[in-house]
Amino acid sequence: MIHGLTTASAALLDRLSLTIQRHPKRLTAAIAAVLLTGGGGAFAVASFAPDPGELPVRMVSYPVESLADNVVLGELDMPGFSLFRSEQVRSSDTPESLLQRMGVADPAAAAFMRGDGTVRQNVLGRTGRVVSAETTDDHRLIRLTVRWVPDDSGNFRRLIVERTGDKFSTRIETAKMTVNSRLAGGVIQSSLFAATDASNIPDAVAVQVAELFSGNIDFRRSLRKGDRFSVVYETLEADGEPLSSGRVLSAEFVNNGKSHEAIWFQEPGASKGAYYSLKGESLRRAYLASPVEFSRVSSGFAMRMHPILKTWRAHLGTDFAAPTGTAVRTVGDGVVEFAGVQNGYGNVVFVKHRNQHVTVYAHLSRIDVRQGQSVEQGQTIGAVGATGWATGPHLHFEFRVNGQHQDPMTIVAQSEAAAPVSAAARPAFDRLASGMRIQLSAAALIEQASAN
Repeated sequence: MIHGLTTASAALLDRLSLTIQRHPKRLTAAIAAVLLTGGGGAFAVASFAPDPGELPVRMVSYPVESLADNVVLGELDMPGFSLFRSEQVRSSDTPESLLQRMGVADPAAAAFMRGDGTVRQNVLGRTGRVVSAETTDDHRLIRLTVRWVPDDSGNFRRLIVERTGDKFSTRIETAKMTVNSRLAGGVIQSSLFAATDASNIPDAVAVQVAELFSGNIDFRRSLRKGDRFSVVYETLEADGEPLSSGRVLSAEFVNNGKSHEAIWFQEPGASKGAYYSLKGESLRRAYLASPVEFSRVSSGFAMRMHPILKTWRAHLGTDFAAPTGTAVRTVGDGVVEFAGVQNGYGNVVFVKHRNQHVTVYAHLSRIDVRQGQSVEQGQTIGAVGATGWATGPHLHFEFRVNGQHQDPMTIVAQSEAAAPVSAAARPAFDRLASGMRIQLSAAALIEQASAN
C-alpha cells in the first residue's frame, strides 16, 4: 500500500512539473490571485537569499585587440557622395566664373573648358542656356551639362563635359523635348509684368495673356489694383529642366470685378487652333488690338505737343514705343496699298482692308512687303524704326475709315468676332473646357496661397 502511495505521489509531482513548464504564466497569475484574494489575510514573503549589496565584488579585465590597430582614420575607405547644382549661363561668363558660381573648385576643369573649342562655341558668350554640374564631395567636377533649344524642331541640344580619371572630354547630343503644363496665378499691384515677375511667370506667357484679352481689356488704362489672373501654359523641358515656355492653354483675367476667360482649342480636322471663351465663343476679332506685341504706348489718339514742330496738333494715331528692329504686324487681313517712303512718315506701309478700312504703319526701319501683296492678320510687314519725322524709335499707327482717322482701340472693340465652336466639335470642346475649369481653379488657389 505504501508503495502504491509513493508511486501515485511521484506521478502527481511529474504532472505538476510538466504543467509548470508548459504554463508558467498561468501558474504565476493563479498564485498571485490566491495571495490577493485569499481570505482577507495578510501575507508576507521573506527572501532567504543574501543581500546583493553585501556580496563581494571582483573586477575582471581581458585585453582586446583594436580593430583599427596601426590604421590612420583618414585612410579608411569612407563612402563619397555627389553634389548637384543648376544655373543659367551669362554672356559675361568665363570658365572660372561659371564654375565658381556653381560651387565647383577645380582649376583643371576650368583650364580644359577655356581651351576646348566646343565649350567656347556653345557656352562662353551665350546667355540663358541651362547648365547643371555634378561634383564630388570636395567640389571637383564630375560632369557639366549645358542644354539649349537650337530651333523650332522640338529637339534640344545637350553638351556634356565629363571627367574620366584625370582627363576631360566633351560631346554634344540631340534629344526630344517633353511638353508639360504648369499652373500659375497673380494679383495686379502695379502692372501686368510686375505681377508675372512676382509669380515667376515667363515674359512670353505674360505677353500671350495680354494678347488674349486685349480686345476686352485696355492694358494701358483699365488695370486696377487687386485685379487677378490665372493661367495654364505649356513648358518645354529637357531632362526635367524647363528650357522655354510654350502656348497658353487656358487663362482667366478678372478686371474690375468682371471675369474674362480663354481656352485654346483645335477642331478635329482643322489646320490650326484658336482661342475661345469657355462658352465656345471665338476670341478672334477682325483686327488685333496692337500692331506690335504687348508694349508701352507712348502717345494715344488725342491732342498733343508735336515733338518736332512744337505746336499743339491732333495726334491722329497711336505711337508704340519699342526698340529698333521690333517686328511690326498687320492687324487684319488685307492688301498692301502702298509700301515705300512718304514725307514725315518715313518708311511706311498702307494696308487696305474691307469696308473701306485702311491701316498705316510709319517710321519703319525696314519694309518686308510690296505693293499689291495680300497679307494675313498677324503677318510681319516691317520693323520698328525712326525714319521720317521721328525723335526716337517707335511705330506710328493709324486707322482710317472712309478716309477719316478713327481711334484704333474703338475700331477693335467694335469689330466682329469670328465664328464660335462648330456644333460637331462641341462635345470635344465641352470636355476640354470642363478640365480647364478645374485647372484654372487650382491655379487660382496657388495664387491665393502665394499671396497669403
